[in-house]
Order: sequence, then C-alpha cells, then structure tokens
Amino acid sequence: MDKPTKLSRRRFIALSVLSAGGTCLLSRCANPALSPWRYITVGESNLLDALVEQIIPTDEWPGGRDAGVTNFIDKQLAGVYSRFQTTYRKGLQAIQETCTAKFHKRFEEFSFEEQTQFLKIMEGGKMEGLQWEDGFDRYFFRLIRDYSMQGFYGSPRHGGNNNNISYKMMKLDYPVIIGQNRYNLKSDGK
Repeated sequence: MDKPTKLSRRRFIALSVLSAGGTCLLSRCANPALSPWRYITVGESNLLDALVEQIIPTDEWPGGRDAGVTNFIDKQLAGVYSRFQTTYRKGLQAIQETCTAKFHKRFEEFSFEEQTQFLKIMEGGKMEGLQWEDGFDRYFFRLIRDYSMQGFYGSPRHGGNNNNISYKMMKLDYPVIIGQNRYNLKSDGK
C-alpha cells in the first residue's frame, strides 16, 4: 500500500487558486448568455436602447442609443445610483410584461410611432395593471427620461455622451471641470 503524500500549504493554496479560477472560467464558458453589462442584462439593454432612442431620437445628430446612454445608465446603476436598481428592474420588466400581454410583442419590436404612443400613456400615468399602481408608470418614465438626459448631455467620463456628441451638437467646447481650471496668476497679486 502506498503511503499518502503530504500536501504542503503552498501546494494547497496553488491548487485552491487553480480550482477557483477554473470554476469561474468554466461557468463563464458554459453560459455564453452572461451579460457584458455591469448591472443590466442583455435583454434589458435592448429595451433600454429603444427607450433612450425614443427620448432622444436620432435626427441629423446621433440619438440616445448612439450616444451611449444605455451604457451611462448601466454604469450609474452599478455605482452611485445603485439604490435605483430594484426600481429599474421592476420598471423594465413591467414594460415588457405590458407589451407582451397587450400586444404580443416586445417593446423594441414596436414601430417608432407605437413606442411613442406607449410612452405617452406611461408618462400620463394611464398604464393599466398592478405593476403600474400608485403612479409607478409616471415615476419610472421620469426616471428614464432624467437618466437619458444626464447620459446624453453629461460628461463622457460617466459613460454616455460618446465622442462629445451633445457638446458638438450645441457647438460647445469640451466643458472645463470646475475646480480643475488652471489660472495664470501673477505672484504680485495683479
């Protein structure tokens, strides 16, 4: 009978790290549907793209989708706006449930005009169903609208306004960050 080999602490740690890393890698490979997003899912990103494009539509300038507003919302939900994660998940799910129950298709499958009508009803607080009780339809519409505006007009460093789209549209130079301005002050106080 062979004598059991002693497992050193160093060897144990190495095997543990390999095991943990392999598990993470295999779980990622086994599920290709894992989201590339920080908080939202791929399905939610498709819906958000349609919503932000409705709020800031493409005309002669790129709209909300091309400006990266969905990325902004996702980044903020994973960070400073994490307190709104449950609200976003509930609202996006409510939109899809309402669309599929009433119209047998997802919001992003609607024509642009149908999407506009849907959002007008939502903004007016006239959505039907338990998920829209207590003015949740108005509240969630305002939340999406406000975040879309922030993502479109805010600094690109927050995840939206790709290539300074809104600044170029408004013919603005890249705004200087307050507190970061550098002044050429003379030492004699003049």
